[in-house]
Amino acid sequence: MATSATPAPGAGVRELTIRGVILGAVLTLLFTAANVYLGLKIGITFATSIPAAVISMAVLKAFHDATIQENNIVQTIASSAGTLSAIIFVLPGLIMVGWWTGFPYWLSVAVIAIGGILGVMYSVPLRRALVTGSDLPYPEGVAAAEVLKVGAGVGGVEENRKGLRAIIASSLISAAFFMIAKTRIFAEAAEKTFRVGAGATTASASLSMALIGVGHLVGMAVGIAMIVGLLIARAWLLPWLTAQTGIPAGAEVDAIVADVFRNKVRFIGAGTIGVAAIWTLLKIIGPIINGIRAAIVANRARGAGETLALTERDLPITIVGGTIVLAMIPIAFLLAAFAQSGPIAAAEGTTLTLSILYILGAGIIIASVCGYMAGLIGASNSPISGVGILSVLGISLILAALFGSGDGSADSTKALVAFALFVTAIIFGIATISNDNLQDLKTGQLVGATPWRQQVALILGVIFGALVIPPILDLLNSAFGFQGAPGAGENALAAPQAALISAIAQGVLGGNLDWNLIGLGAIIGVVVVIVDEVLRRGSAGRYSLPALAVGMGIYLPMDLTLLIPIGALLGYLYNRWSERQSNPAFSERLGTLMATGLIVGESLMGVLYAGIVAGAERAGVEDSGEVLAVVHDFPLATPLGIVAFAAAITFLYTKTRKDAAAAA
Repeated sequence: MATSATPAPGAGVRELTIRGVILGAVLTLLFTAANVYLGLKIGITFATSIPAAVISMAVLKAFHDATIQENNIVQTIASSAGTLSAIIFVLPGLIMVGWWTGFPYWLSVAVIAIGGILGVMYSVPLRRALVTGSDLPYPEGVAAAEVLKVGAGVGGVEENRKGLRAIIASSLISAAFFMIAKTRIFAEAAEKTFRVGAGATTASASLSMALIGVGHLVGMAVGIAMIVGLLIARAWLLPWLTAQTGIPAGAEVDAIVADVFRNKVRFIGAGTIGVAAIWTLLKIIGPIINGIRAAIVANRARGAGETLALTERDLPITIVGGTIVLAMIPIAFLLAAFAQSGPIAAAEGTTLTLSILYILGAGIIIASVCGYMAGLIGASNSPISGVGILSVLGISLILAALFGSGDGSADSTKALVAFALFVTAIIFGIATISNDNLQDLKTGQLVGATPWRQQVALILGVIFGALVIPPILDLLNSAFGFQGAPGAGENALAAPQAALISAIAQGVLGGNLDWNLIGLGAIIGVVVVIVDEVLRRGSAGRYSLPALAVGMGIYLPMDLTLLIPIGALLGYLYNRWSERQSNPAFSERLGTLMATGLIVGESLMGVLYAGIVAGAERAGVEDSGEVLAVVHDFPLATPLGIVAFAAAITFLYTKTRKDAAAAA
């Protein structure tokens, strides 16, 4: 296997190959199917970049001429499965509101593919601003690069041997814990609800080793910011809002707290994310413009016959701009088909014009913000559904300004809500893929890949994913239906994000959305932005409080956020120790590889588990989500899980320090 990580400008290297595209397509189809099912059933999807990189290396190792860049192309194609499948956070809403009864195949393919391709195009000029010209950590992009480097044997013999051992050890332990937790012998999470005055709150943590790995890679600034957001949500907002709601004697406190978090706190978090997103865009608009200028200069240089370094060759800016403009034509036809009935038909021209302008403008903002979030915390942990909330709010407000609630009838409101969800679905495709593209480009930067080839590969991944998502959605809708949809049965899939986004559109267009919650979130966002700026200027940039990370801490469930700051603290302490070693760079990289293994093991098992659950579902197994459970309501599951989790993490960090010290 070739081991060159950074080819010289103009050097020939196997990268975008037919076999790589075929392997990437197969992985995309498999991972997309698994992600769609899990996302609709439990509201989460898993990252596919690292599992795809691992599988790609195992398969392509059979070819003597395989390269690290070719493996990178495979993971780039397959990474779309982990992000594009998030379209399920919007499209099922059209079933829930009663507009669709199924998913029209080519219409659904067109919406998913166009949104995804636009996501690639919008993020191309952002590479220079947010990847090569930024110090964002890109935890998952760095992790994928480390996996590829270890697999390709980049580095010295001793470093490779110890690095491979570190990543294998942590992967095996992470994978083993994940699968044992599925047997219910270990708890997957620890949670406690308790009263606070007249209200209540919860403290919870998912026993996820992948989140520890992510925290190690993102660093302390993001970790502290997420803790601040978490405290705002759990120590203030939940007790206050549950006290306002009231907790009747004998009521299930857990259910009340969960409902308040889902229907109130998350809206506040969305308001904070919205302000943080606008501020982030204002701060990075200069680098973005410079990146576009650099792309234009590079295009002119290429046209004049100059040779650019491989790692600086993006898709030509003329193709990028032309594709964005041309994409508005099929979007106009798609929207026009939606506008043939209901109140929109009376002002079709105005509505379509404003909607297309909204998609163009929102696409720029959302691609920038989502790319920044991927750099800050990783693509799989970004609050994409929060971006969906902001997107549907924007188009719903436009429609409300034009039509109010239509003629006030249920059918009129339903038509407006459906149109809002359809526009949001297109924008959501932009959000998911721009979130993923910049992470992939970071991986490519670290392994010497050619940006334009990665961008083409991701377009292929978008097309593969768009072709397979609608029939999977149709199959699941026919078999189970979605909760809240007309005729849904007791086994209907929850599709929680789609339900939330649909409820927002109905709230705006029905005139009953609680704007005070979003306004409160916006005020919190303004305060955090001010604090962040004061910290940065007062410490010459050494300290910060990223407002987006605070918003994520408010918006995301505590079980998904608590371990990231803990991982950040462990990573900080480990890196401080590394600085005192005789070979600090190697010691720090060994820690990075160990943390990467935590993500790799859980991600691979996530894929395997999704396949097991889907197989059990097709076989007619009741409660297929518990197919691996060997015990139920095991009283020692939580303490055993916590002790085993803490012991495993302690062992891995201790072992990594020992190996790093011995090698140094």
